[in-house]
Amino acid sequence: MANIKSAKKRILVIRKKTALNKVQKTKMRTYVRQFLEAVAKGDVNEATDKFKSAERVIRKTASKGVIHKNNADRKVSRLAKQLNNMQQ
Repeated sequence: MANIKSAKKRILVIRKKTALNKVQKTKMRTYVRQFLEAVAKGDVNEATDKFKSAERVIRKTASKGVIHKNNADRKVSRLAKQLNNMQQ
């Protein structure tokens, strides 16, 4: 445990930020999972709606700095590819 007051404060701040980041990541994974379930069902309309929701959450997570922008772009691209393959 840190002895310096500022270091103790940083520990508390980091714990709080880590918890918030964990919430954002979990939310993102949930939306991606819902999209993948819709794709597995084969319902194009539901998958399209779920894709829009998942994309919005992924982009928002990246804008908060929880994940890197390129990581978000890669995730969205892979989901879009699955949706396009489904529509053909």
